[in-house]
Amino acid sequence: MQPTIFKLPDLGEGVVEAEIVAWHVRPGEQVRLDQPLVEIMTDKATVTIPSGYEGIVLTTHGEVGETIAVGSELVSFELAAAQHCAPTIESSTNGTQRTIVEPAAPREPVTVPMTWQAVSPASAVVQTELRPLASPAVRRRARELTIDLEDVAGTGPNGRITHADIDHYIRAEFVPPTARRGHPAHGSAGCRVAGSHTTEIQMAGLRRRIAEKMVVSNTQIPHFTYIEEVDITELESLREQLNDRRTDGQPKLTYLPFIMLSVARALGRFPQLNAHYDVKREVITRYEAVHLGIATQTDRGLCVPVVQHAEAMDLWQAAREMRRITEAARNQSISRNDLTGSTFTVTSLGPMGGLAATPIINHPEVAILGINKAIDRPVVHKGQIAIRRMVNLSGSFDHRVVDGADGAIFIQCIKDYLEHPATIFI
Repeated sequence: MQPTIFKLPDLGEGVVEAEIVAWHVRPGEQVRLDQPLVEIMTDKATVTIPSGYEGIVLTTHGEVGETIAVGSELVSFELAAAQHCAPTIESSTNGTQRTIVEPAAPREPVTVPMTWQAVSPASAVVQTELRPLASPAVRRRARELTIDLEDVAGTGPNGRITHADIDHYIRAEFVPPTARRGHPAHGSAGCRVAGSHTTEIQMAGLRRRIAEKMVVSNTQIPHFTYIEEVDITELESLREQLNDRRTDGQPKLTYLPFIMLSVARALGRFPQLNAHYDVKREVITRYEAVHLGIATQTDRGLCVPVVQHAEAMDLWQAAREMRRITEAARNQSISRNDLTGSTFTVTSLGPMGGLAATPIINHPEVAILGINKAIDRPVVHKGQIAIRRMVNLSGSFDHRVVDGADGAIFIQCIKDYLEHPATIFI
């Protein structure tokens, strides 16, 4: 029987190529209907391509990290039975034949609008029942380290395996029995034996996209950073009051929604910072709408989901939308539309934010605001030493299009809003 060729389907939205992030099948493996075949990525969006039929995998085409075009051969396999596809017999120059199978219509998982992870309900059930719970990033790392996840104890929700669980497993595997604490040969000093194991991880998928974009931003944009401290004691009091009075449908307020509205108000006064710079055309495009990118850490790496039209939102709308997009980014259900179009970016590490930072601008934007750790500390307030709630703001600017004075005044404007929070809503 001639091998059946499954090609990379048309994913819509003008997508012409995709990067292979991870293979979920191997040659010789029996494939079930709707079983995930391969994970691919385009423009930060990841899609898991499922099988539309049953059979045995003969060959997988393309390596992890390789970019392939739509219509390229993806998997060769031997069908188990007649499928709901229209086969085409293709003859080569040497007279041999092979069957090319292209689905008559894209299956549901492929037509989901460029979500991070699109798996049909049937395959999701199969994964839950037969495979240990773990994110795609953890699964990929386990494959790279040739670790069977069945052997790893998961400490996450519902036994989900995390990167920390992988690290714990590695440490347990590579510390020799004679070096483990409590072993007679361990020695009275309890010294650990240093390991010599090394791990090579292929730069692929989102990690590669982050690296590429950071190189562009850091090499093409002449940054300057301006740092200022802000007294948010009144803001903290307002936040607590509003949280105490919120309804069931209102999300709990963090500092970020207040900062988002302050940034949107400030950008209305400094439109030159709500802009993109096209270096090839030497054109600055200023935007009336404020589309705020919210830098978000995920299992796959950093991504920047976008709150559209922050300038038109009230506090609760900003909080609700910020929570929606960041949760979607972390659980890999975010759409492509929520990952594009930002005009200004805000980045915050919360309690891990440190005292100051030099955030890298999200190209092709011209400015970014970093939020550092909020802490109580003694300061001079109205001529007296007092304990106040303080936070530092770190703003980075593209010095080609933003003058130092404009960047400084912009940060001072945000500082004024946050120190007098009632003015945010006037």
